[in-house]
Amino acid sequence: MEILFTGSVMKRVNLLERIKKVIWLFVLLACSLFQGLAQAEEHKILQNIKDRNTQTLNGLWQVIVDPLENGYYNYRYQPREDGYFKNAKMKSPSDLIEYNFDSDLQLRVPGDWNSQEEKLYYYEGTIWYKRDFDYAPNPEEEVYVYFEGVNYEAKVYLNGAYLGDHTGGFTPFMFKVSDLVQKEGNFLVVKVDNTRKRDGVPTVNTDWWNYGGITRSVHLVTVPNKHILDYSIQLSKESYSRVEGWIKAEGTAEGDKVGLAIPELGIEETVTLNAAGMGRFAIEAEPELWSPNNSRLYDIKLTIGSDVVTDEIGFRRIETKGSDILLNGKEVFLKGISIHEEAPFKTGRVTSREECITLLNWAKELGCNFIRLAHYPHNEDMVREAERMGFMIWSEIPVYWTIQYDNKDTYQLAEQQLMDMISRDKNRAGVILWSIANETPVSSIRNDFLMRLAGKVRDMDNSRLITAALETHTGNEGERVIDDPLGTAVDVIGINNYCGWYVQEPSSCAQIKWRNTYDKPMIMSEFGAGALQGLHGAANERWTEEYQDDVYKYNIEMLKKIEFLSGVSPWILMDFRSARRHLQKIQKDFNRKGLISEQGLRKKAFYTLKRYYIEIK
Repeated sequence: MEILFTGSVMKRVNLLERIKKVIWLFVLLACSLFQGLAQAEEHKILQNIKDRNTQTLNGLWQVIVDPLENGYYNYRYQPREDGYFKNAKMKSPSDLIEYNFDSDLQLRVPGDWNSQEEKLYYYEGTIWYKRDFDYAPNPEEEVYVYFEGVNYEAKVYLNGAYLGDHTGGFTPFMFKVSDLVQKEGNFLVVKVDNTRKRDGVPTVNTDWWNYGGITRSVHLVTVPNKHILDYSIQLSKESYSRVEGWIKAEGTAEGDKVGLAIPELGIEETVTLNAAGMGRFAIEAEPELWSPNNSRLYDIKLTIGSDVVTDEIGFRRIETKGSDILLNGKEVFLKGISIHEEAPFKTGRVTSREECITLLNWAKELGCNFIRLAHYPHNEDMVREAERMGFMIWSEIPVYWTIQYDNKDTYQLAEQQLMDMISRDKNRAGVILWSIANETPVSSIRNDFLMRLAGKVRDMDNSRLITAALETHTGNEGERVIDDPLGTAVDVIGINNYCGWYVQEPSSCAQIKWRNTYDKPMIMSEFGAGALQGLHGAANERWTEEYQDDVYKYNIEMLKKIEFLSGVSPWILMDFRSARRHLQKIQKDFNRKGLISEQGLRKKAFYTLKRYYIEIK
């Protein structure tokens, strides 16, 4: 419909439009400033969320599926002032409000939307989440809303006010809400968008399911105004009889002191903070060392004012010597398995500690002392439970295949996810390897990208080893050559090799010879084959358990001949969802390379790998 204005009426309309535009510009400027402040807060992450005073925001959330993002953009594709984050309600029968959280769908948090609603199975796009809660504010306390993980982009609002945003589906983030939270009637709204993007990390092309949603727990965290924010406590690299580290506190003054106690080691010290709230320490002690055979953890207690934080921390040293990996000065072989964050039995994203324990018990039954958590940081429960059970851990960021190595923003995303992963898990003795990439094609821009990431790891944490799954090529007489330029930057070389599945016949795998141009340890980080559990046939018949088992048998013969081999993590513990896998009678949207089906049933190759690990002393 077209409406015509003339004379003074038209002038008044134009003036009103100009005024509205000026006001809207001021609003955008204010939002931009507030967003910058919010993002500065966002990168402060409370260490050890499991031991904080928390109010869970898990449970059923109201949601609105919004594929056109009408809740964020108007019809001119401009951000709306009255978006769904306002949670508006009708006040009179004539009001026009075209959404209502309270009468729409509900989804569980933590959880992915793909496995909760059939119509959302393949959905990629925006869904709005809302949770109501009450809270009793205390002027002596600070309050944060803390997200353990949201896939992939999140914009967060409390009571209609914008808190900030976060990009990356597998690392935690938080916002201070002390000045916004009310005694009653609070509503937290999160715009979640799992759209794959070419400049994202990961990029548009992966081999796992793009589970969307608030996939990990959400907490309202209360701490005293003066509180411990972060800390690092570990064995010195130079001495087995020294514990060292640092403590960072908030709301402090120069000269304030933090109490540090490790009762079982007879340690009770005070750490003096500088003007920035940081204090460092080095204390003589002789802890019993953590290892797979003795996963010893010590109770740690940190105190400042009324804030008390406890943790369980192990002490160990990990290093390399030539082609060997040394744990506490002794050579160790990593008997491992790769694991995706896929829930056993029900499938979908892992959401509980019990599901983590199930996966880890399967790895323990297999004879593993090592797990590769692929291809992104797994949830904190997984890392902590693995450490308690004595697993050495490879932890990875989703720099995977062909991301945009020439894009500065893509690099910043990768670096931020790397920093967040290290920040969260730096006190876990079980984590021995930080992985910066998987199967990335060699080029000068890729080399520069990954070497910068390696440098960032060394700046943040020089007590662990750096790895990545590198590229190889075929040399003389079929010899496999390891000379990827990234080998100069890593401490341990990961190699993915699918002989018998994507290339060559299974029987030929045993004859492959390997040459490593670096005097460094190598982990065969992936090998394997697909099989539908329960499908049996001849050993040369694809998708049968017999074919998969043959691939394992011949690859194990190859592994036994690699002199510089220091570990193995075959692909993969359990079948997992992948939208790349379309063979309906076999795959049904599952990558079938698991040694165990999604229903927990073992395949023949499970026992073949278990026998190999039993033989290794």
